[in-house]
Amino acid sequence: MNLNFVHLSKKIEKKQIKIAVVGLGYVGLPLAIEFARRGIKVTGIDLDKDRLERLRKRGSYITDVPSKDIRSAMILGKFHATQDFGVLKHTDVVIICVPTPLKRKYLPDISFIKHAVRAIAKNLKKGSLVILESTTYPGTTEEVILPLFEAGGLTHGKDFFLSFSPERIDPGNQRYPLRKIPKVVGGINKEAAALAALVYKIIINKVVVVSSARAAELTKLLENTFRLVNIGLIDELAMMAYKMKINIWEVVEAASTKPFGFMPFYPGPGVGGHCIPKDPLYLYWKAKHAGFRTRFVKLASDVISSMPVYVVSRVEQILKPAGIKLNKAKILVVGVTYKKDTKDLRKSPSLDIIEELLRRKAKVSYFDPLIPYLRLGSINLESVSLNKKGLARFDCVIIATDHSKLDYGLIFRNARVIFDTRNVYKGKSSRKVVLL
Repeated sequence: MNLNFVHLSKKIEKKQIKIAVVGLGYVGLPLAIEFARRGIKVTGIDLDKDRLERLRKRGSYITDVPSKDIRSAMILGKFHATQDFGVLKHTDVVIICVPTPLKRKYLPDISFIKHAVRAIAKNLKKGSLVILESTTYPGTTEEVILPLFEAGGLTHGKDFFLSFSPERIDPGNQRYPLRKIPKVVGGINKEAAALAALVYKIIINKVVVVSSARAAELTKLLENTFRLVNIGLIDELAMMAYKMKINIWEVVEAASTKPFGFMPFYPGPGVGGHCIPKDPLYLYWKAKHAGFRTRFVKLASDVISSMPVYVVSRVEQILKPAGIKLNKAKILVVGVTYKKDTKDLRKSPSLDIIEELLRRKAKVSYFDPLIPYLRLGSINLESVSLNKKGLARFDCVIIATDHSKLDYGLIFRNARVIFDTRNVYKGKSSRKVVLL
């Protein structure tokens, strides 16, 4: 019998564990605060000084985590944040939630994971459980992380246990908060998986254990690749439908009346956020190295990536009948976050649209109630006021992000022409509204 497994299992069941969450971004901070709310002592580890300063002042920088929850957790002594990995010497469970970007479009960058694991290995308490949540390609936990721990003299099953559990947080989704999203867990062995499942059962309503860390890693990539491929398909069909003078939104709505065999996906100006634009390309890269070409993934990614340029080309066509050239046009982009009602700019297609308009010498402004200014790449703008006089001066208004609280009636009454990429003017019969 593995005494370390038995000992840690009992501590978890009695909620007597101490947890460290490495990486306090949009995944790590909500996770840390949720454990703290359930009475677990949590230490957040992050190297970002700005984040730590905000937390020191008991303030939040994540939309889904109210500042009052951070204040409460800190006052009760259930949460604090630090840069010091030395705290792991007194920690039972370590959850890694660091970024996994792309170096180039098809090349994964797991350097943040490696740096975190090396720092953890130097300070890990014997008998601890380590869980990776950062999205990555199948095999990372077993082929990369496990050897890094073992290189430091640690033996799996004796000195530590290792599992993978993909993050599934959907920022801004009030219907499915963290506790209501089932958690998938896969371990290096059954003991590691069982320990991880016990940990997540403290805060998650349902935990699903799969046979391996590889299966858990691929589960996450399947979820996002499914969405990528279907969004890429509907984007391509939207471009085709425009050529055929068919309303793609009407077609999707009609197809959705079928009670089986169909799931609606909707076209748009592109896809943003952390997951869909990037995660399937991790799968593409890994499959390529295994000697398999994932054609659907690459094609869907290429179609979606082309959408911001397509939006600009459509705007150019919309302006032609009025004799307005794009490089002389005044364009207003409404909504710059990647997702409605969420203060998140990561890989937002709106930013690509603005950059393409600027590259083509258009005079660009934007309005977003959540983002007062933009200082990114070639973009240096402040959000304009949305009013009758201001709207009238633009040659075209692009609805790029469909925030719920925007005054679409005001826009409709006062804009000269609207390019609606989100179907917010569904059923509105007017020459001034042009659908994607």
